[in-house]
Amino acid sequence: MKNRFGIALSAIAAITLAGCAANSPSGPSATAKLEPTRGNVTAGTVNFVQAGDVVKVSGTISGLKPGAEHGFHVHEKGDCSSGDGMSTGGHFNPGGKPHGSHGVGEHHAGDLPSLKADASGKASFSFDSRTIRVGSTANDIVGKGLIVHRDPDDYKTQPTGNAGPRVACAVITAK
Repeated sequence: MKNRFGIALSAIAAITLAGCAANSPSGPSATAKLEPTRGNVTAGTVNFVQAGDVVKVSGTISGLKPGAEHGFHVHEKGDCSSGDGMSTGGHFNPGGKPHGSHGVGEHHAGDLPSLKADASGKASFSFDSRTIRVGSTANDIVGKGLIVHRDPDDYKTQPTGNAGPRVACAVITAK
């Protein structure tokens, strides 16, 4: 009896682990280590994992204005050398689309959902994107810039969303 019980537990454990492995993304991945721009304190890490035609985006960013929304975009150049984030250029937009809301109608490939900071100024997030890619196609974000803005994105003002100054900058690198 004890032996059958042990074998059954082992089988259940193996099935559970196999199921977990099948559900965890295992495609190409990239990361961005956000550093504050001059005069700011915003920092964090963002991970990107390609899973079929979806990129799973997740991360935690701190040093944001508590309780506020902040624009969040992939920018065209992987260059944070200017100190104010402006060296990253404009939003990543290989398709020549108008600026808009992530996942709704036409928008830049680099238009991501705004970050929502909690009462302590921290934003933890996880979302899927069907417009960016990791490591392939014209929408590949590896080598591009990632920017957090001071203000919320209005999703209307062209071409930036009126999201204000850049408070954190990173270069997206392949893992």
